[in-house]
Amino acid sequence: MSEALPVPLTAEDEKSKFTASLGSDTSLPVEHQHHFDPALERRVVRKCDLRVLPPILLLFMLSFLDRVNIGNAKIQGMAKDIDLRGTKYNVALLILFIPFILLEIPSNLVMKKLRPSIWLSALLFGCGIMNMCMGFVQTYPQLVAVRFLLGIFEAGLGPGSIYLISMYYKRFELPKRLSWWYTSGIVAGAFGGLLAYAIASGLNGTRGWLAWRWIFIIEGLVTTVVAMAMPFLLVDWPHEAKFLNDEERACLLARLSIDRAESAKMDRWNTKRVFSDWKIWIGTLMFFGIVNTNYATNFFIPSILVEMGYTAVRAQVMSIPIYAVAAVICLSVCYISDKVQHRFGFVLLGVTVGSVGYIILLAQTGLPVGAKYFALFCLVGAGYIVQPISVSWLMNNTGGHYKRAFASAAQIGWGNAGGIVASNIFLVKEAPRYKTGYGVSLALLLMTGVMTVAMYFYLVGQNKKKASGQRDHLLEGPDADDLGDDDPRFKYNL
Repeated sequence: MSEALPVPLTAEDEKSKFTASLGSDTSLPVEHQHHFDPALERRVVRKCDLRVLPPILLLFMLSFLDRVNIGNAKIQGMAKDIDLRGTKYNVALLILFIPFILLEIPSNLVMKKLRPSIWLSALLFGCGIMNMCMGFVQTYPQLVAVRFLLGIFEAGLGPGSIYLISMYYKRFELPKRLSWWYTSGIVAGAFGGLLAYAIASGLNGTRGWLAWRWIFIIEGLVTTVVAMAMPFLLVDWPHEAKFLNDEERACLLARLSIDRAESAKMDRWNTKRVFSDWKIWIGTLMFFGIVNTNYATNFFIPSILVEMGYTAVRAQVMSIPIYAVAAVICLSVCYISDKVQHRFGFVLLGVTVGSVGYIILLAQTGLPVGAKYFALFCLVGAGYIVQPISVSWLMNNTGGHYKRAFASAAQIGWGNAGGIVASNIFLVKEAPRYKTGYGVSLALLLMTGVMTVAMYFYLVGQNKKKASGQRDHLLEGPDADDLGDDDPRFKYNL
């Protein structure tokens, strides 16, 4: 008689069985419940680093390049070819952000129901097609229409990527991984300048097309081809992690659940809790202020460099060191922040560095080109200090699958409204001083600083209430096992 096969455990059963086998004491504070075999835990994290991150980093690099390469194309003849006089270029930038902002939260909720590997791949494929289409537009209205469609596909890639990464790592492991994610965007900026330089030097005039068309066509084609391979490269949710064996997957699920109050689900009670959580809205405003700087630099640095006296081709090359230095700054600061498990001071550091850059540019009359060029290093460096740390700070302090999905999409989605501002404050008539652009951007950066201070004192206050027992009554309620980061044992990271 054949032997009966064992019934496979569900992911939840695997997690429960593994946690029980560890003998973890759930009465301990969340951050103290670590009873894992160190070798097993290191192996799980290493496998996640090698399997989860690389395709997501490549996906974001390509999507970000497709979003901002219009800045490189503009100075290679596009502005003249399709008549981007006055505020037309600003409108072409602005239009992308309408669907981009409106669809980011719905996209994350859809991804929660589907396989991330399929959903994100489909979005990236659409980005590649739309980018190629921009290489064939003949009129300004056509450009605006294609940019709008590009925004639809771009909407879910940023928050979806961060959401997926955040599901695989503990709170204090996340900042370093998000710094790598943001660095892929920096690489996109540097690579975009290098590729634009190569195209302008080698393909300008080929088949009767100016270099700006080839920039869109070639970069869009690369994105499309890579997107077709993405379903086989991207991972899905942790409980479906096929690159881990049963023991490793159970370890992953248990360590995440212990670390982040993972049981919280999106029912009516938690929906109310999500929308009344001040952390999410403070974090969104914090991100809004800095993302304006990020988009302003990516959209306008090539033009600013031309106005400093560089040729269009030379300006593409001069943008590369700015992003290279920003990559080093981003990785270094996020590494230190991760080591000391602190966010607040580093965000304020970025705000200070960026403010110096804006003050230099606002007072640029009579300053040498070198000083203005240095200011651009400050701006890009500041953006890539504040953005990854502000995002990881909110993710660190958000417990529960659905709440993290909402928080990620809200912060990045609504925060990306800063891109709308950046698209409309750099006015051609004010070139090269751009008083409105630099002034508004400085004000928004200082707003980020204010929101950072507000977040810090809010979290300090909540931690004091938990430590003094003022939140212990929640453990006696009907939703005691579904509190997420409201659990009195969940300590907020500062």
